[in-house]
Amino acid sequence: MARKKAALDFEQSLADLQTLVERLENGELSLEDSLAAFEQGIGLTRDCQAALAQAEQKVQLLLERDGELTEEPFDAEQPE
Repeated sequence: MARKKAALDFEQSLADLQTLVERLENGELSLEDSLAAFEQGIGLTRDCQAALAQAEQKVQLLLERDGELTEEPFDAEQPE
């Protein structure tokens, strides 16, 4: 259940970040609102980076064999 929540939190943070970027690119926000959106975006970016770093650590642990880390490239297009 924790993995599902973490994935949902990451997905939500990423979607929120995308919305903020679109609002900023639109250029219709006041300076104050733009700064607030930028500040929120920085926080969301840090959250996403932390979630990705944690996922990378889990993948490395799963790939560890006989005390040695075997790094393999991740290919999302590869069939299961």
